Amino acid sequence: MREPDSGNFQLALFIGALLFIAFIVGALLTVAKVFPYSYVKDAYRAGTALYEKLTGYTDPLTTDLWAKAKTPAKGVTIHDPTRAMDGYTLYTSGDAPKATLISMDGQVVYTWERPYSSIWDETAAARDPVPDSQTYFRRAELMPNGDLLAIYIGVGDSPYGYGMVKLDKKSKPIWKNLDHFHHDFDVGDDGHIYGLTHAYRTAPIAGADQFEPPFLDDYLTVVDADDGRTLKKISILDAIARSPYRRLLWRVHYYSLEDPLHTNAVDFLDAGRARALARKLPQAARGQVLLSFRELAGGSVALLDVDKEEIVWVSRGPWIAQHDPDILPDGDLLVFDNLGHFGPGGTSRVIEVDPATGGITWSYTGTGQQPLESSIRSAQQRLANGNTLITESNGGRLLEVTGQGDIVWEYINPVRAGKDKKKIPIVSWAQRIDPANIHGLPLADSAPPTSETKPERSQQ
Repeated sequence: MREPDSGNFQLALFIGALLFIAFIVGALLTVAKVFPYSYVKDAYRAGTALYEKLTGYTDPLTTDLWAKAKTPAKGVTIHDPTRAMDGYTLYTSGDAPKATLISMDGQVVYTWERPYSSIWDETAAARDPVPDSQTYFRRAELMPNGDLLAIYIGVGDSPYGYGMVKLDKKSKPIWKNLDHFHHDFDVGDDGHIYGLTHAYRTAPIAGADQFEPPFLDDYLTVVDADDGRTLKKISILDAIARSPYRRLLWRVHYYSLEDPLHTNAVDFLDAGRARALARKLPQAARGQVLLSFRELAGGSVALLDVDKEEIVWVSRGPWIAQHDPDILPDGDLLVFDNLGHFGPGGTSRVIEVDPATGGITWSYTGTGQQPLESSIRSAQQRLANGNTLITESNGGRLLEVTGQGDIVWEYINPVRAGKDKKKIPIVSWAQRIDPANIHGLPLADSAPPTSETKPERSQQ
């Protein structure tokens, strides 16, 4: 019988001892946060993120772009033409980077679609984007001449903001800005677009040591509406840190430290909005923007002075993880309160809030038979007839309700996928549009050809 090689055994024991000592020393350095703690931490987080990107999002149906369908119903299920606001409805959906325009009876009259792979190039902030099947239009806005502004999101990546594009009525790009645009944008009356971008920050925040770089910082990014050039970027974290409201940074939950603001909405204050909001908040002025933060202090809204790069007002409000605050003509804010409803009718509600007092002046909460429930995303729009168009994102549903809470129009996303076709794509955002405000668009009963959408870059 061959004798054991004592030299090899001793070498293996020695290497094992070194590895054990290295593990103990690394653990002690991590606890003590001394050199090279930050390098070890960053390498670990980067490796973990890459692993999750490569293994955790291979099937789009398992991402939050899809949910279990609550009903087999598709298309328009309720329509009371005597009380609903007539017009077209533009919406974006989680199944594709596409915007769809439908009539009141649910017929598709126009679509815009452009795969992200067809506009990606070396200027993109997203260096290794996810496949097209994991991208979608988070938000879109129709121009009167038929052009479309849209922002891409890449689900399963971080940062997940993939850029902004302006498409013509044939879905051909007019311009693109491939910074990390995410969530929302607004078109000002000054020829500029006010959007949100984000990026990992390596510099600490003065007076907020609990945020250990790298973490996501949000920026208000101003671009030229004609050509998409970036004109200005403002760090929102810095604007908060140097404001009288800096103590709100102490109210960020531990699980949000890597994305402490999660800014999800921006509204430009033109002259009309500024006058309306100033009735309740004297700080409001033309040229400011209204921002919404999902994570800051459990959910906050704020006014940012773009010229001074200062936060001039913040409210925590009666909501939880809210989205899409809109300024109404009387100065109230209309908000989708994602998690702030307790009781029958779902976890979500749409509320009208007096920003001066925080009091709720109107709400829609759903019912036991027709609950309103969307943990993330969602939006609403106050219509000219006083009704409210609501985007219930997780349910893949759009509904128009009266001031009394009656549903007078309802549309269920008709797309289905997965086993037994029981998965429905989220509806990210929607807007009712007056046909009189659309010019030069050849509306039809079906979508126009999109021959310009052939990918220019393959993605694995």
